Amino acid sequence: MESRNPQPMKFTWRIQRFSRLTERKYYSDEFRAGGCKWRLLVFPKGNNADSVSIYLDVPDASTLPSGWRRAAQFSFIMVNQNQRSSSSRKETSHIFNADEVDWGFASFKPLTDLKNHRNGFLVNDTVIVEVEVDVRSVHPLVVVPEADRIPADVDPPVVTEMNRFESFFSKLEEFIITTENSAAREGSGSNSTKNDQMVDLISGSPSLEEVENAKQSLKECLSDLFKLNMKDRLSAALLTLSRAEVGLSSDQQKSIKAFWDSFDDFISDFLTFEQDNAEFELQKLARDQVFSSMKKKHEIHLSNRQLLESLSAEEEELKKRMEEVKLRKENLVSDWEILMTESEEAKSNYVAQEKKLEVVEEKKRIAEERMSRSTTAWSSLKAQFI
Repeated sequence: MESRNPQPMKFTWRIQRFSRLTERKYYSDEFRAGGCKWRLLVFPKGNNADSVSIYLDVPDASTLPSGWRRAAQFSFIMVNQNQRSSSSRKETSHIFNADEVDWGFASFKPLTDLKNHRNGFLVNDTVIVEVEVDVRSVHPLVVVPEADRIPADVDPPVVTEMNRFESFFSKLEEFIITTENSAAREGSGSNSTKNDQMVDLISGSPSLEEVENAKQSLKECLSDLFKLNMKDRLSAALLTLSRAEVGLSSDQQKSIKAFWDSFDDFISDFLTFEQDNAEFELQKLARDQVFSSMKKKHEIHLSNRQLLESLSAEEEELKKRMEEVKLRKENLVSDWEILMTESEEAKSNYVAQEKKLEVVEEKKRIAEERMSRSTTAWSSLKAQFI
């Protein structure tokens, strides 16, 4: 797939015991840049040159598909360990393929300059080489649908766990906000409107005693149609009022008669409405519970994001500490190597000194024997004259 690395990848190789390397060439550990595997190749004593040779190499070239190629711009840096600003840097670019799996400089640093310890490139028998790799393209290409293609001048986004979560929960947050706004626009719902419409179907006012009682029942029914057993009270009130000849206006009589004629249909519709309304309320409650659960999960996401940011900061701090520990360890091992070399030299000097001591000890013994004879003769002479 065609790709562009958003920023160059940097890799550091500390080559220890450099002066003791005996093989013609050495490879570094593998590292990744632009989604591809790479490694460094170095010739400590030069590749047909009196200089250190350094190359960028494709380690998995033999396993790549036929016709593969990748374009990269890269630079090598041999670090001046005494003064970083005086480090040696060389930059180049190359299209790697099956015929040219490595590329670099045969004459990167003259061996005479490298071995001069005052130059700062070989310190504690260690050479530090850095490489910065910017992968421009990788082939073979994969055909991408037109709608999913990224313009050539736009770097593709780097997908991480963090922005994968952010993308999902941002959409979830938009859904929550849209849902809440929609619920606010709906207001109190349609039940009250339907109830008002049902209340408006009949109106009445009390007159004579019998009619007044029926009117009172009807009024109570109309004020709260959903009370228990209200259907029977409504039926009784309508039956009384439908037979009344006094206490009702002509319009009221017509309204009562019309409603009484369709009373069975009204009750059927009412019961259906009650069932459907109960189902609606049940499903609404279930929806609200799911929505509440969804909001809670979004709140947990926000908490997780804060925790992840905190953990990321801790991770960065640990990385810095690990780098410091790693550097101290490498320095300790390097000093240890020097100590071992110096100890070996001291041992050799001690053995040589032992041999010298044996020689002078023998001379001392002979001199003591001669001195003993001379002392005896001296004592004899002294006794004769003193």
